[in-house]
Amino acid sequence: MDPTFKPPPPVGSSPTTFPPLPKLEILNPSTLPPHRFLRPAKRINEGPDVSHFLTSKAYRDICVWILQLNHALVPRIIKKSTAAPTTAPKPTDEQKAEANEEPPKDALAAKLQLLRKKRDEQLLPREEIKTFPLPSSREGGLDNQEPESIQKLQRLLKKVEAIIDEAPPDPGPRRFGNVSFRTWYKLLESRADGLLREYLPGGVLRWEGAGTTKEERQNKEEEEGTETETETETEGESDKKTNEQKPEVVGPLEELKAYFLGGFGSAQRLDYGTGHELSFMMFLGGLWKLGGFEGEENDEDGEVERRIVLGVVEPYLRVIRRLILTYTLEPAGSHGVWGLDDHSFIPYIFGSAQYTRPISSPNEPTPLEGSVPNAPKPSDITKATAVERYRTENMYFSAIGFINDVKKGPFWEHSPILFDVSGIKDGWGKINKGMIKMFNAEVLSKFPVVQHFPFGSLFQWEKDPEAGVPVQSVHMQNQPVASAASAAVTGGVGIPTERPSGPGGVTGTAAPWAQAPAQAPGAGAGMPPPMTAAPWARSSGAGVGPSTANRFTPFKPSGGPGGAPNTGPPPPESFPSGTPGTASNQFAVTKAPWAK
Repeated sequence: MDPTFKPPPPVGSSPTTFPPLPKLEILNPSTLPPHRFLRPAKRINEGPDVSHFLTSKAYRDICVWILQLNHALVPRIIKKSTAAPTTAPKPTDEQKAEANEEPPKDALAAKLQLLRKKRDEQLLPREEIKTFPLPSSREGGLDNQEPESIQKLQRLLKKVEAIIDEAPPDPGPRRFGNVSFRTWYKLLESRADGLLREYLPGGVLRWEGAGTTKEERQNKEEEEGTETETETETEGESDKKTNEQKPEVVGPLEELKAYFLGGFGSAQRLDYGTGHELSFMMFLGGLWKLGGFEGEENDEDGEVERRIVLGVVEPYLRVIRRLILTYTLEPAGSHGVWGLDDHSFIPYIFGSAQYTRPISSPNEPTPLEGSVPNAPKPSDITKATAVERYRTENMYFSAIGFINDVKKGPFWEHSPILFDVSGIKDGWGKINKGMIKMFNAEVLSKFPVVQHFPFGSLFQWEKDPEAGVPVQSVHMQNQPVASAASAAVTGGVGIPTERPSGPGGVTGTAAPWAQAPAQAPGAGAGMPPPMTAAPWARSSGAGVGPSTANRFTPFKPSGGPGGAPNTGPPPPESFPSGTPGTASNQFAVTKAPWAK
């Protein structure tokens, strides 16, 4: 048994009651006024928009949905009934021998016999632990034991995967993604309406008549078109009003289609990343909101959520992995070797939840440490034999197995972050907690990842009235700022109040590391900046300013012994380490994250 596993309280003790955990809201089609579906639109156009996103209703719903699915995969403690059986079980041979055993002749033998019986009674199992591995038929197609809604989504993914055979990869050599992926994506895009109408769960189709009618939408579009023709505005003013445009009213399938198509990569950039993965997760969240899964309203123990993850999310990841291998899709928004994974994040969250410490109540919070008994060690992800053994039953090991399929060399070399995580000693619960925090920081709080996420009526851009002020982390302080002529930026931390102008007065988006240096004293307009001197090359002359001390001095044979030039003090033999994060530490030796 895992040493960090904490046993549940005895059967006789009073169980602890927990408040219900938050769940994603399920909309009611009979409420008035009816729900109006909107065409999802891009709202995150520059860095400060990420701060607004972190206080929006969409961010709240994303977090609730991910945590809801994560909690459903935590193992459960199932208590067995203590009622006496209706029919007495047949005695075993050992029990028969004990029945025929002669009574003890002395008090010591009688006491030993009594202790043996008590020991046998304590060893009888009063509870069992239920885990939720991947279904055994994961490679064998559809699972007929799943509900109709899950089976329909599995058929939808099979249709999507079958399109790969219609768009074979281009055989020509190339450095980046295969251009045939654009052909595949066009085929998927052209068939998306029919596929969704055929394979979406039946509960979603009842929303077809919700909102405004087709004639009302057409009249509204004509009115908006007339207003647009009469208005004249500059390009800069149009950029400012991007987030203020009135969204287009559409049907439910049209809104869901934006998240569905966004979950299969970018045909323009030939890449796939965690932002696309997030889009598909919100496609499933939209289905949940519209009541697309049977029994979701009365589901207390997360059975429906487990079926969604194990029956839909894992098959989706298999389709994505085939797309990556077939069309060599580039990582989107990746940190390279210092990222958790080139393309995915979700399987590490749900996979670590499958092995975390079991809970005894459906409303008990997700454990923050510990592992389920007999779970593999986190360090087993570095062992190829262990990965092959567990990749068919756990999503974490399944993702590691795909890394081993596409990358060669030592695991610590091509996946250093995952290698660091494998050294955690507090169990899979600690890993699950860290993965959720890392998902919030590296996916939801990063402009390159969430900039393409669209917002509509299911996931709204409007601010959540109960949201607090987002924590200004290092990630949020280094968000890029889009260009706009003579535009001032307000409300951002670490963002200048006025955007710098480039050559000719044209502003542009600068790289995060391209910061304009402060003007040195004594440097006038049109003069070149002073030369950068080594830290040990200091001028000893009094009253010499930086504008002259840092200038290159021509060679003079006099000044030193034997006519050698006076070049100042010799360089130091070693560079002392200063305070971390300050300029005095710029020459400190850089160590790897795991080198303590």
